[in-house]
Amino acid sequence: MQCKPREPKDAPVDIDSKRPLRHPAVVRLTHWIHAISFIALVLSGVAILLAYPRLHWGETGTYGSPSFIDLPLPFVLDLPLRGPGRHIHFLAAWVALFAGLVYVFSGLWTRRLRHELLPRISDLRFRTLRTVISNHIHFKRPEEEEFWTYNALQKTSYLAVVFFLLPFMFLTGLAMSPAVTSVFPSIVNLLGGHQTARTLHFFAAVLLVSFLILHVGLVAISGFARRCRAMITGYSFRKGAHE
Repeated sequence: MQCKPREPKDAPVDIDSKRPLRHPAVVRLTHWIHAISFIALVLSGVAILLAYPRLHWGETGTYGSPSFIDLPLPFVLDLPLRGPGRHIHFLAAWVALFAGLVYVFSGLWTRRLRHELLPRISDLRFRTLRTVISNHIHFKRPEEEEFWTYNALQKTSYLAVVFFLLPFMFLTGLAMSPAVTSVFPSIVNLLGGHQTARTLHFFAAVLLVSFLILHVGLVAISGFARRCRAMITGYSFRKGAHE
């Protein structure tokens, strides 16, 4: 009698289809909401930035005053999308925030964040980290079993984005809002001024866009269609399995 290969112990299984559940519904929903809102944030942010592509440090900074960084972008002062871009940027930010809170609280409640994203001691060993970094540098396609888990770099980068970079983006964004700082001036004072908040917000956005590019690239290397299907349907066959 031939025995069937066992699925990963921690993966829930759909009894009818016998496919291991890769991503719960709340993870898939918040993931795609974040993807859409992030695209809206990037496009509207570029529209806002084109109106004044200079960065300053401190409380004030205007056209004609010394700048901290001059971005290699043209001035488009009469850009018609500047006004709507601000509204879209603000709306998309709140959508991303609420989706992120749902993801975090759900992950804490189900302990998914602890089980899947919190690095184990074995993940942080030098040999393990060296192997993972080498595989990423050489764009090595991950092994089959790696599809069901996150490696050390993925865990630390996801945690850094979720618990540091995204909250920092919202903090710097709120510090640029006169309505918010008029009530909570300590926010902008903590960051060193409105223009400093704008500059830090820009650098955090660059890091997030870099993370997105790297994330999509690694997904493409490890099997774009397969991973997208898992993030859409929640299920994925093992490689080579009959579909």
